[in-house]
Amino acid sequence: MACAQTGSGKTAAFLLPILQQMMADGVAASRFSELQEPEAVIVAPTRELINQIYLDARKFAYGTCVRPVVVYGGVSTGHQIRDIMRGCNVLCGTPGRLLDMIGRGKVGLTKLRYLVLDEADRMLDMGFEPDMRRLVGSPGMPSKENRQTLMFSATYPEDIQRMAADFLKPDYLFLAVGIVGGACSDVEQTFVEVTKFSKREVLLDLLKTTGSKRTLVFVETKRQADFIAAFLSQEKVPTTSIHGDREQREREQALGDFRSGKYPVLVATSVASRGLDIPDVQQVVNFDLPNNIDDYVHRIGRTGRCGNTGRAVSFFDPDADRELARSLVTILSKAQQEVPSWLEESAFSSHGPGDFSTPRKPFASTDSRKGPQVGCFQDSSGRSQPAAQTVADDEEWE
Repeated sequence: MACAQTGSGKTAAFLLPILQQMMADGVAASRFSELQEPEAVIVAPTRELINQIYLDARKFAYGTCVRPVVVYGGVSTGHQIRDIMRGCNVLCGTPGRLLDMIGRGKVGLTKLRYLVLDEADRMLDMGFEPDMRRLVGSPGMPSKENRQTLMFSATYPEDIQRMAADFLKPDYLFLAVGIVGGACSDVEQTFVEVTKFSKREVLLDLLKTTGSKRTLVFVETKRQADFIAAFLSQEKVPTTSIHGDREQREREQALGDFRSGKYPVLVATSVASRGLDIPDVQQVVNFDLPNNIDDYVHRIGRTGRCGNTGRAVSFFDPDADRELARSLVTILSKAQQEVPSWLEESAFSSHGPGDFSTPRKPFASTDSRKGPQVGCFQDSSGRSQPAAQTVADDEEWE
């Protein structure tokens, strides 16, 4: 169980040793077969993140007999099955599609030696623990004593640490680099006190002041992402957006346009908050603050990566964000950054939790295959949506 700040190289920290060990042990080149039995399985919560991990694995394994393959939702299942059948030593996947491939009998687990959960706290949180237990309980999966399980994240709430221990050997190691759950010290954190109805104008002024800086703007809902992107485009600020209701092709196009600089502003939901490594993101703007401090740490970690400096600007609405104030003060203090007096006053005048932690809000299911779930309504496209449009947008379980 390893915890290190955002942008510090956790992907390389698990990929390189696994690939090196597989080659040192003389792993056989995988051949065409209806059933493939990979030696390593890597799981991550979002399509964009798992694809990024796959591309790194392919780069590191180039010129060797080790063959990585990736599977995730939003892409033809038939195409991915054919890709697996051509040979697979390292399988990267999102949980839903991974379980689907195992259930179809295309992937066997009897030869598995390494199981990696990236952003492990995210995958064990918010009610998705049963899916992960289904994965480790799949037929043929070696027991935890007979495989090596590796969990990585920049944040590890104590309740998730206790839960994660169930997936690890009894004498597992906990490795922490820096402060567990701490923000990256290379990111300058700034807060602006602003009411809900003034946010758009403040954002526009900020973007016009910073010019062509590559900026990632986080909002809380899918509807808000489209709305803000349209508003900025009308104001002649080149903007694109990404969220979970977009087709996979559109999501990849938006990320590609942002990476290339064609659109220097990307408006995103939490689907882009974890793990994504986009070069030269100079600032992150929290248009809406998230409902827990861990998501805040991950969001601002999209800038200031690999030793570079970055800037994070967060809009603090006194009416909506008061519960998060104490946790924000703690994060700023630990990162040795200046705490605005008004934020400190808001923190200690509120009735927030005394241990400076913010409770997670329960998430309603948005699984479109099961019809509307509790606390949801069904939109015109037939998808279940949360009644208050506040469900986080980073689950890729299909």
